[in-house]
Amino acid sequence: MKKILALLVFVTSIANAQFSIKGTMTPPDKGDWVILYKIEGAKQKFIKNETVQFSKVNIGGREQEIARFEFKLPADTKPGAYRLTYRDRGAGFVDFLFNKEDVELIFNPQYPDESVIYTKSLENKVYREYMDALSLTQRTVDSLQVAYLKDPSKSTKKQYKKAVEAVEDMQDIYEGKSKGMLANHFIKSSKSSNPDSPLDDTQEYLNSVVDNFFKNIDFSDEKLYYSSFFIDKITDYVFYLNVAEGQEAQQALYQKSIDKVMDVIKEDKLRKEVIEYLVTRFTNARNSGVVDRLFDEYYSKLPSEMQDNKFKDEKLSLLTASVGRTAPDFSWTEEGKEYKLSTINEADKYLLVFWSTGCPHCVDEIPLLHKEMQAYKNVSVISFGIENEVTEWQEFVKNLPNFHNAVGTHPDYKFDNETVKKYNLTGTPSYFILDKDKKIIALPNGLEDVKAYLNEL
Repeated sequence: MKKILALLVFVTSIANAQFSIKGTMTPPDKGDWVILYKIEGAKQKFIKNETVQFSKVNIGGREQEIARFEFKLPADTKPGAYRLTYRDRGAGFVDFLFNKEDVELIFNPQYPDESVIYTKSLENKVYREYMDALSLTQRTVDSLQVAYLKDPSKSTKKQYKKAVEAVEDMQDIYEGKSKGMLANHFIKSSKSSNPDSPLDDTQEYLNSVVDNFFKNIDFSDEKLYYSSFFIDKITDYVFYLNVAEGQEAQQALYQKSIDKVMDVIKEDKLRKEVIEYLVTRFTNARNSGVVDRLFDEYYSKLPSEMQDNKFKDEKLSLLTASVGRTAPDFSWTEEGKEYKLSTINEADKYLLVFWSTGCPHCVDEIPLLHKEMQAYKNVSVISFGIENEVTEWQEFVKNLPNFHNAVGTHPDYKFDNETVKKYNLTGTPSYFILDKDKKIIALPNGLEDVKAYLNEL
C-alpha cells in the first residue's frame, strides 16, 4: 500500500511539474506587461502574457528601480526558441532557448541583446558564452585580414593563420560542450568559414564572405526552423551583406541574393515562410520589382495547396504606387482648367509630392522644395494637398507659382480621400518621381533624396 501511495505521489508531482521563466529589467521599461511567444519559422505563436511587478532595490548603496516578471510553463511545454516581448513596436524583445529547464535572465530593455545575462539555464549560458567567444575570435581574424590587405607582410599572414586556428579550436570546444543540448544545433550552424590564408584582394575577400555565408547552416534542421535563426541569417545576407551603389545595381543584387537563398533552401515549408517574409519586407519598402519576381519565380512554383492567394492579393494591393508601377491616375482643376495626371504632357520627368498644411514639417519643406526645383527645368512638379478643408491650403499655394497644385479632402478623415488611399501613404511629405509616361521610377525619402536622384539624371 505504501509503495502504491508513493507511486501516486511521484506521478502527481510529475503531472504538476512546472518550469519558470523569470526576468528582471533594469532599469524598467515604460510598459507594465510582457508577452511570451514561441518562434515558429518566420512567425511567432502567442503563449501567454504577464504583468510586470515594479520594485526598488539597493545596489551599491544606491536605490534603483527594477521590474520583474515570471511565466509558469507546464511540464509538456515544447523545447525551442521563445521570445519575450515588452513593447508593441520597435526592438523590444529578447529571444532565448527553452529545453525543459528553468530560465532566469537580467537585461536592460534599451539594449536587450547586448546586456542580457542568464543567471539560470545551462542551455542559454553555453550559447551566450559561445556567441561572445565567436564574436571576439572572429573579430580578430577579420581585423588581420584587413591589415593584410593594407600591408601583406609575412608576420600578418602568420598571425592570421593562428587566429583562424583559434576560431576553429573555440568552435570544437563549444560543439563538445553543448553535445546533446538544443544549443548545439545553433552552435554548429553558426560556425565561421574562413580561408586558411589571408586573401590578397579586397573583392576576393568580399566574395569569399558572400559565397561562404550559408556554408555551415543546415536548413533541414527542424530545431533551427522553430527559431528566428534562419530568418535572421537570411535578413543579414539579403539586406545587409549585399549592398550596391545605385538603384539599378541594388535591385540586381537583391535578385541575385534571393536566388542564392532559394537555392540553398530545399524544403517547401521553409521556402514558403522565407518567400512570404521577403515579400512582406519588400512590400513595406514598396519594391514591386522584387515582389513581382518573388511571386512569379518562386511562390507560384510551390505546391498549389501551399499558396495563399489572399496573402498575394493583399501584398500586391499595397504596391499600386510603387517603383515600376504606373502612378494611379487622378484629376484636378487649376484656374478653371482641368488636368489629369495620365494625360499631362509637359516634361521629361514629374515630381509628385503629397503634403498637408496640418503637417509642420511640410510647411517648412514645401517652400524649400519650390526654391530648389527652379534649377530643374525638365521636371514638372505636382503638389497634392491633403486637407480637412481648403481655405488654408488656398492661401499657402499662392506662394507656389509654377507648381501644379491639386488638393484632396474628405468629410471625416483627410487621409481617407480616394486619391490619397490609392497611393498608400504612410506620412507626409511623400515624394514620387515619375518618368514621362507616368511610371514611378523613384520614391525619395525627403528633399535631399529628391535632389540627389534628379542630379543623377
